[in-house]
Amino acid sequence: MPQGKYEEFSINTIIGPNTMLKGDIDVAGFTRIDGSIIGNINAKGRVVIGERARVKSNVSGSIITIGGVVYGNVIATDSILILSTGLVLCDIITRRIQADDGCLIHGRVYVCHDKETFSHTLSEYKDAQGIKSALPVFIKNGGK
Repeated sequence: MPQGKYEEFSINTIIGPNTMLKGDIDVAGFTRIDGSIIGNINAKGRVVIGERARVKSNVSGSIITIGGVVYGNVIATDSILILSTGLVLCDIITRRIQADDGCLIHGRVYVCHDKETFSHTLSEYKDAQGIKSALPVFIKNGGK
């Protein structure tokens, strides 16, 4: 089996049930979350958010499967699958999406089929998020 294909199915990181993690995670490969996380998840490979997982973070990866609760933006360079037990409370940006009957999405969903449109939409989205996060400081400082 070629090295690239093996890496797609080899789990690099597991956050097990009854585990609570605070902090950002940067992972090179497949990640499975079954516990709770407060912090951003940045994966280069697949991300699986299990049915009992509770994640308060932005999640990025190539292919993301959500069966639990995600309170944060979800960005998948390839695709997102939201299972019937999944709940996403924020925005989604991806190239393909499948949402099972019974799941709940509360936020905006951007589906961009080609790489160029995806990159452009993601760039505009990140710019808008940067402006939103800077506004309170700008207002607090009297517009200076």
